[in-house]
Formats: sequence, C-alpha cells, structure tokens
Amino acid sequence: MIEFISRNTKINFVSHFPITSIISVLLVTGAIILLFTRIEYGVDFRGGAEIQLKFDRAVSLGELRSTLKRGGFSGASVQTIGPEGDNEYLIKVLASKENLNQVAEKLSHAVQQEYQTQGARIRKVDIVGPKAGAQLRIAGFQAMGWALIAIMIYIGLRFDFKYSPGAIVALLHDVSIILGIFALTGTEFTLQTVAALLAVIGYSVNDTVIVYDRVREHEERYSGVELKTHINNAVNETLSRTILTSGTTLFISITMYFFGGLAIKDFFLAISLGVLVGTYSSIYVAANVTLLLDRFQQARVPKGQKV
Repeated sequence: MIEFISRNTKINFVSHFPITSIISVLLVTGAIILLFTRIEYGVDFRGGAEIQLKFDRAVSLGELRSTLKRGGFSGASVQTIGPEGDNEYLIKVLASKENLNQVAEKLSHAVQQEYQTQGARIRKVDIVGPKAGAQLRIAGFQAMGWALIAIMIYIGLRFDFKYSPGAIVALLHDVSIILGIFALTGTEFTLQTVAALLAVIGYSVNDTVIVYDRVREHEERYSGVELKTHINNAVNETLSRTILTSGTTLFISITMYFFGGLAIKDFFLAISLGVLVGTYSSIYVAANVTLLLDRFQQARVPKGQKV
C-alpha cells in the first residue's frame, strides 16, 4: 500500500484534544442553534407542488425563474434533471393545504402559456400536503436515529461497549455540523439530504472503526500501556490510509458537486462536508470521548485495584 506518511510518525494527537474539544463544542452548539432557527425544509418536508416539465429546446434556468417570478412564484425552486439534451426541468413550489391544487394548476398554465412555442409539456405533477411532509420529516430523522442505535450496538459487539459512546458522539457531531452548514447557507433539507446523511454516517463510522480496531490490537499486544499512547500509535499508523481514502473520496464528491448538475448538487455537498468532518471526528471526537470515559472509569476505581 502507498504511504504518503510513514507508519512510524509520532504526532501527539491526544495533546490536541483540549483545543479540539472546545472547537467541536462551539461548532455543534452553533449548528444546533442554526438548525432550530434557520433550517429550510424542502417541498418533501413542508408540503407543496412539484412539476416536471419537458421542452423541445433548452431553456435557461434564469429565464424560467424570471417567468415564474412574474407569475407570482418568487420562491419557486428550479433545476434541470436527466441528461442535458433531454431539456427537462423540475419546479418546486411551496403551498398550503388549502390551495395546493390551485397552485399546481396555475403554475402549469403559466408555464405552458409562456413557452407554448417551445413545446412545453407537463410530464408529471406531484402534490405533497403539509401533513404528509411532516410525516416524511419525522421518518427521515427516525431513519438516522435507528442507524445510530444499530451502529452503537455493532460497535459494542465488535469491540467493547466502552467504544460505543465515542462513535455515537462522533456521528452526532458530524450530522449536526452538516445540518448547521445547510441552515447557514440556506440549502434546503430534503429527502436527498437524508440519503446523503445516512451515507455520511456509514462513511464516518467506517473511519472510526479503523482507528478503534488498531487501538484494540495495541491494547491486546501491550497490556501495560496507557490508553492515550494506544490512541496516538493507532492514529499515526492509520494516518496514511486515512489521507488516501478521504482524499480520493473528497476529490470525487467535489467533482460531482461542481460538474454533476443541480439535481445532485446538494447530495454531494453533504458528502463532501461529511468526508471532512467525519475524518476529523474519527481522530479528535470518537477517540477523545473514549479516552475521557476511560479516565472517568479509572478515577472511580479504588486505589490498588485494576479495572
């Protein structure tokens, strides 16, 4: 395996834990505040109408948005879908339960009338009521919650339950920061975002398991050594692998973000953020929590006894 960094590096990662802990607490606190005050839910979670259009020739997104704005749909979301030559567009409009059908009809009429010469055709109209949107929102968060519980059980059975809290705190750290950035930038939280967050959870826990596995190997091989030494050695030994894996994944996700089109842009924004934050949390959050719990456990044991 190619090693950009030698396995024999001696970086003292544990010495950074006090500073990184403060940084993480501040980031997560800010993210949670933003999550409850500024998060923008998409049509999937708030209710509204989605209309899929097809034209005989390409229409610019700016021109389509201007048309919708003149028709009274200033808050509409417009994006291209499918291959570029298909000239298909997806329009999302928020609406209340009382006027969902009227809004969909008015929007369809406005577009067909404006772009009659371009052969505008309505391919599909989907209407999501506020109640259904709320249920989808709850289901999305439940899916992430069940994923975290399953991971906690897996970590406990795979290693030891002393490692589970660190993995769960790291995952909560990653998800909250990503959602905080979405709220800060005004990016909509949709079903696509939920899928991306579940992918991030899987990626992040894999990175954490690599470190935990090496820590456990060191504990079994060198039984009299402190846990902080095991953590430093484990992270240093897996550093080259972490850089290679995270670097290639990040390169692909950033490429897809810029060149994959608007339909998948938000998905790969979450993936890119997840790779960065997940790599950081595997080293500075999961291991840190495990070390703190170990010290707490050691402090409760009477002197002269071994844990």
